[in-house]
Amino acid sequence: MKAVMYGAGNIGRGFIGALLSRSGYSVTFIDVAEPVVKALKEKGRYPVRYVSGEGHEDVWVGNVTAVDGKDPEAVAEAIADCDIMATAVGARILKFIAPNIVKGLRRRWAENKGPLNIIICENLVDADKVLAGLLKESMTPEEQARFDGTVGLAEASIGRMVPVQTEQMKDGEPLRVCVERYGFLPVDKSAFKGEIPPIADLVPYAPFDFYIRRKLYLHNMGHAVCAYLGDRMGLEYIYQAIGVPEIRILTQNAMLESAMALSRRYGASLEDLQRHIEDLLYRFSNAALKDTCQRVGGDPARKLGPEDRLIGASRLALEQGITPAYIAAGAAAGVCRYIAEVGQVQSPAAAENVLREVSGLEPGDVLRELILDDYRMLSQGCSVAELFRQAEYRKHLSLGPVI
Repeated sequence: MKAVMYGAGNIGRGFIGALLSRSGYSVTFIDVAEPVVKALKEKGRYPVRYVSGEGHEDVWVGNVTAVDGKDPEAVAEAIADCDIMATAVGARILKFIAPNIVKGLRRRWAENKGPLNIIICENLVDADKVLAGLLKESMTPEEQARFDGTVGLAEASIGRMVPVQTEQMKDGEPLRVCVERYGFLPVDKSAFKGEIPPIADLVPYAPFDFYIRRKLYLHNMGHAVCAYLGDRMGLEYIYQAIGVPEIRILTQNAMLESAMALSRRYGASLEDLQRHIEDLLYRFSNAALKDTCQRVGGDPARKLGPEDRLIGASRLALEQGITPAYIAAGAAAGVCRYIAEVGQVQSPAAAENVLREVSGLEPGDVLRELILDDYRMLSQGCSVAELFRQAEYRKHLSLGPVI
């Protein structure tokens, strides 16, 4: 069995590629990082290090090779010849790899190969629709019809936390990836063409929209709130931030707001979602991961987007009659981070502009006012503890349920 892993970065090597290899596939990575491609081709294996407070364990991932993503012919050949494919390149890179995938599909069709399922491992809502649109842009109507019948685009929910790899974490081996042990891969059960491929720890689920929202609005949102509040206290690492009582309770309550909204929207068990929150809080405290507030809070423009983790979760909460008092506090800290990163002076006017241009929140919007109130407090130097008390006070005054 042959697999193509488009993207040989932290998720590609540290999670999906390792699962595919463990499942008996020979794995061909596609990447544009020449040192990584060269090393994978020469060594045919790489180490994954599972880290925790109890120490670490190295596991070697074998039966792998690599192809240069700048060689479209080699990429097309790999795609034409594989049994399963996955992407983990980053949502913004999908448009750049789409032409290579189309070229591979055309070769596959010319050789009358069977259906191809592509597991999309990107933090992107409606990733299947986005990738389908990118691929079909350069296809003829006949090719589009063949695509619909023979290519499955299965969204995945990536729960494993894989930080930026430092030289210390590589520990003398450039290909080493340090990860946490959590390793389940939920996928959209309804998206596959033909039989679902045998992959270790794959969790097929339908309807999959719930899993996508749970990942984005619980895990990613809580992570971002923790990171942005950690920023406010000058903390470097996520484990340091979640260790501060005020940050932990703010993050936990923000996740509870989202959990209540998800439970009402999808009829999911609130008790199960609460257990998931407790598991996430425990995983955030994994000091051995050395995950930074800088990385987790990176790209605040995307994370403050209208449908992304902070604004999207807040919107869902409001739709379900829940005031997102704690999520708004995290969003306000995110606005501070965004303004600082673009080199502007902190001011209510700057915050209003961010919420309008980046988050799509217009004057009069309830969520806009919640975030602006918290932003004003932060810009005036209030502490995280004071921000928490403001959220508590607001929660008790709101029409939504009190947590």
